[in-house]
Amino acid sequence: MPSFTGIAHLTLSVRDRDASVRFYRDVLGFQEFQTRDCGEWRRTMCRHRSGVVLGLIEHKDHFNAVFDHRRVGVDHLAFTVSSSAELDAWEERLTELDIDHSPVVHAEQGRALTFADPDGFQLELYCEDSA
Repeated sequence: MPSFTGIAHLTLSVRDRDASVRFYRDVLGFQEFQTRDCGEWRRTMCRHRSGVVLGLIEHKDHFNAVFDHRRVGVDHLAFTVSSSAELDAWEERLTELDIDHSPVVHAEQGRALTFADPDGFQLELYCEDSA
């Protein structure tokens, strides 16, 4: 079987590209590196220092609906953090930024914290338990 080496990027459809770019930049530290606007859509590609690449695309004919994880498609996006202390620091940061979030909870083989982006897309910060 042919192989691949990883995920190149993930692109999210958003209602307001500019608001989403600000959120991912200001909250999670992504930096814009490419923007393209055409008649049908506006897209900005963002990169995090971890190497994760995220596209944010606003379609001209979007339906203005909020994300619903119960529909077929992506349920949530989880980012790995390096330690429990780092996860606790994220909880403090989200509280300081007045972003609604879950408390840190025990998840399968780790701890997790969940919150949502401006479109209601579920995001998770996850730390594996130390073995």
